Amino acid sequence: MRKDSRLSRMLHVLVHLHQLQQAVTSDQLALMLHTNPVVVRRTMSLLREQGYVSAVKGHGGGWTLAKPLHEITLLDIHRSLSESSLFTIGLTDEHNNCPIEKAVNLAIDDVLQEAEALVLQRFGEVTLDKLATGYTPR
Repeated sequence: MRKDSRLSRMLHVLVHLHQLQQAVTSDQLALMLHTNPVVVRRTMSLLREQGYVSAVKGHGGGWTLAKPLHEITLLDIHRSLSESSLFTIGLTDEHNNCPIEKAVNLAIDDVLQEAEALVLQRFGEVTLDKLATGYTPR
């Protein structure tokens, strides 16, 4: 199963935008992330909708931060990316008449919900300026 790395990739991009302090094109970001510029634009547009980044078209244009990193949390970015769950552990419902399967799913679901609530609470406490600490631009 493939991991969803959008959160870590966008955090990476946001710290770079902070450090570079200039507009960065989707092509440049795509090279940095080893992906397609269309994927970058699609993902960055989710952040733009929430007011975390802005984009300028044309020569000299590109993506810039619209808010300082100290005003953005990990939770903000997680929610902007519309990630439904932190965990990819799936519950089975192939045999939903089976009482054992129901008990297993209930136990797993309770643990995952508790763990996710704790992670999301912590995400809300971490601002992105903490990620840029100790980083020295090249």
